Amino acid sequence: MERGLLWLPLLGLFIWLAWAGWNEYHKVEAYKVWAANFDRAKYDIYAVLGQKGDLLTWGKPTRRGPVNLQSFSLKDVKSLRLLVNGEAVELTGEPPSQSGKVDLEFSLAATVVRIPFTEVSLAQSWGKHLEQEGNRSGSASVE
Repeated sequence: MERGLLWLPLLGLFIWLAWAGWNEYHKVEAYKVWAANFDRAKYDIYAVLGQKGDLLTWGKPTRRGPVNLQSFSLKDVKSLRLLVNGEAVELTGEPPSQSGKVDLEFSLAATVVRIPFTEVSLAQSWGKHLEQEGNRSGSASVE
């Protein structure tokens, strides 16, 4: 009986892990359907991001598809910064080794938009790409 009680928490852990995997799988499948409409897209646990031409759309991933979707045009971007733990980091060069909260910050005419990322290198590559797109359309500058 004691052995059964010792294995019960492990069984609970396996059930929780199976549910978490199933949940994440369905989020990724819903993302794939959503991302098919974009030229470039990214998925991570914090946010989904899609680019179609000069329009960026982002939201929070769920099993039913992204929610809280917001969009803006790259033509409206005044500046673009990469933030790691709230501090600005260069988009060019070697990605910083520090980790923590990573955001791409877009300054628009009336507001500031922060899109979260899980990895500094991923945010950096998106920032470089969007900076080039903004330079082509004559809008975004990097601080």
